[in-house]
Amino acid sequence: MKELAIILLNYNNVEDTLECVESIEKNCESDYTIIVVDNNSTNDSKDILIKNKKRYKLILNPVNEGFAQGNNVGIKWAIDNNFKYIMLLNNDTLIEKGSIELLLNEMNSNPNIGIIGPRIMYYPEKNKIWFDGGEIDWFKFIVNHNNIGKKISTQNSDKIKENVSFLTGCCMLINRNLIEQIGYLPEEYFMYYEDVDYCVMVKDAGYNLINLKESIIYHKVSSSSGGEDSAFSIKWGTRNRIIFMNKYKYKVDKTRYIASVLFFYSTRIIKLIKYIFKKDKERYSAIIEGIKEGKKYIEGVRYD
Repeated sequence: MKELAIILLNYNNVEDTLECVESIEKNCESDYTIIVVDNNSTNDSKDILIKNKKRYKLILNPVNEGFAQGNNVGIKWAIDNNFKYIMLLNNDTLIEKGSIELLLNEMNSNPNIGIIGPRIMYYPEKNKIWFDGGEIDWFKFIVNHNNIGKKISTQNSDKIKENVSFLTGCCMLINRNLIEQIGYLPEEYFMYYEDVDYCVMVKDAGYNLINLKESIIYHKVSSSSGGEDSAFSIKWGTRNRIIFMNKYKYKVDKTRYIASVLFFYSTRIIKLIKYIFKKDKERYSAIIEGIKEGKKYIEGVRYD
């Protein structure tokens, strides 16, 4: 059995993808294969990726149906080709030397680990934490990044590893046995919340999610989606939170769920008012579209 498949999903961002490939080539000494899935790019990404295809397995996805679907194409190829571990890695990341080996060693030492992920720093602010493990807030139905924005030494930590309730899809090392047991990434979200949903599935199956803080990578945050406050992010974040809340409402009692829904819509109203005063039609429309699409989706879906 081959050891590690590293999946990079590309959409119109070939420069970052090739920089990530180079980072892996320079800093990973494990037995690995890089799988680049191009998610039907509309620029010259495909041509450039084809020219460099000796460096990786290239899969040209004929459609773009989102983050989960594109990664699932790569995951299926990795499983069909008998890889033991599968890593999802954002194409806008860079790894430190030895970071992947640390994750693999920890995964091998504990069969109850379903997914393991590193500490993730901002790039180029390499001393500033973006992700240090996360927890799901079952009142707001969101995730909180631990220690986000803190500037602490990447060499020292009070905790070497931590069992958490959320690991970001920015970097996940997954045991193939887990995928064969619980299935692939949920594809109903297009982008955002698929990793949250998958982490719930992993925990419900009885596995641990481990954040290994001595393993370090760097993330050019949201370079593929225009930024955390872009209209794109607002729309999909709004839509998918509605879907996630509906899917996992059984996690809380009925009264608390009603309070959660009221809280969500009251905060959307506040944001809408803010965008009206700022005459920000794009972000205003993004919230409205997200709500409409989220409600439309859940009207046609029932989760048992």
